[in-house]
Amino acid sequence: MKIRKIAAVVCFVCSITTYSQNIPVYKTNEKLIIDGDLSDWKTPFSGPFVIHNSAEKATQNTMVSLSWNDENLYIAYRSADSKIVGTNQKKDSQIFNTDDLVEIFIDPDGDGQNYVEIGVNAFSSHYDMLLKCISPLCGGWNTSIAFNITGMEAQSKITPEGFTTEIKIPFSSLETIQNGNFSKPKAGTKWRGNAFRIDYGNTTEYLALQPYKSGRFGFHQPDQFTVFEFME
Repeated sequence: MKIRKIAAVVCFVCSITTYSQNIPVYKTNEKLIIDGDLSDWKTPFSGPFVIHNSAEKATQNTMVSLSWNDENLYIAYRSADSKIVGTNQKKDSQIFNTDDLVEIFIDPDGDGQNYVEIGVNAFSSHYDMLLKCISPLCGGWNTSIAFNITGMEAQSKITPEGFTTEIKIPFSSLETIQNGNFSKPKAGTKWRGNAFRIDYGNTTEYLALQPYKSGRFGFHQPDQFTVFEFME
């Protein structure tokens, strides 16, 4: 009985990556349907998310998993939420100011410029944004909410525990980013980025998969983005 319990604990620990230096992006041969239902999701989840600038424990757990094939990047979230805040809104609405949502930032060349931000709420409303520059060294805050990731799919599903979310990002759409220096990943490729959540429940919390060390407020700290490593 003791051996069985120990084995169960080991399996559980191995299934969760918590604050490791690199976040794995697992290659998949599964046919993934972007519908918010994670029953077909086979790759391990990382987390739970913590307060983004202090690493303190969040009130409600958030987990994320990343996978890829030769055409697409896939992201899945499990968000515990006892009080979902938000509504169904038109594309590119500024839901980050009002709604519970999950976010992903990806910066394939890791230079802190021309990186992508995607946010999705519990009702599948979403936006995609290009962050051309945020530093005075490259001209100051310059973003484009008019930017579109062609072929992107994003769906959430409300569950008894909260909500789940799936996102598909075609690699072909990232090739069109001017000065993005994008090339299709292969096993061993490393991107910079991070995964986030804003929870407007009983208390507002700004959460990240990997917390920042600076203590500054705000998700846009590309110099402290974590590493997404593509695995075979």
